[in-house]
Amino acid sequence: MAHSLPVAQPGIAPRRRPLMLRLLDLMSLRRQRRALTEMEPHLLADIGLSAAEADAEARRPIWDAPAHWRL
Repeated sequence: MAHSLPVAQPGIAPRRRPLMLRLLDLMSLRRQRRALTEMEPHLLADIGLSAAEADAEARRPIWDAPAHWRL
């Protein structure tokens, strides 16, 4: 399920995403990171990651989300 990100408009402060949507985003991030640990090395290479990089990403805490998700 894809969620749209808020679009910043000049002179208007961005609204915070509702809590439920932020939780759904974090759950999605957790699933994606867990999926990295299950990928074959040749598939990781296709997306430009080594096994060590994928492992490091998968170990990041759930609250360590991309900055654009913290709006």
